[in-house]
Amino acid sequence: MAVLPIICWPDARLTTVCSEINGDVSALAADMLETMYAAPGRGLAAPQVGVLLRLFVMDSTWKDGTYAPRVLINPERLWTSPETTIGPEGCLSLPGITSQISRPTSVRMRWLDLADVVCEETFIGFAAICAQHELDHLNGVLTLDHLDPAARALAESALT
Repeated sequence: MAVLPIICWPDARLTTVCSEINGDVSALAADMLETMYAAPGRGLAAPQVGVLLRLFVMDSTWKDGTYAPRVLINPERLWTSPETTIGPEGCLSLPGITSQISRPTSVRMRWLDLADVVCEETFIGFAAICAQHELDHLNGVLTLDHLDPAARALAESALT
């Protein structure tokens, strides 16, 4: 396993819609988990390490002492709750920036795991926010894209 370099905004790969995966990505997933923990983050999408494939890893509880690594291949959102919450989100590709983002409090997703088994789960609370944030990356969307023009300009100025 290896810690991979994380690319940062304004790299164009971060705003590119990723392609579906049709092969083994177990080595990439292992490297991404190692990179995420080393960063230290709670989620990491493939485009953040320069790979334009529909893959993300997450572990929303490890910083609380409970490791629960997840690998989601070709994830899709099936449903989101009508209830939303606004909270702080950081991003490993936007170092030093935390933005207040509105997201549904629950999301149901379907994906393949590393054994090509179809998985489906409803994520709630922080896990839902993390999963939605990482899925955004696969669709070329950053937290910056959720901000109003004034807040985005302020965040971008802090990055340059």
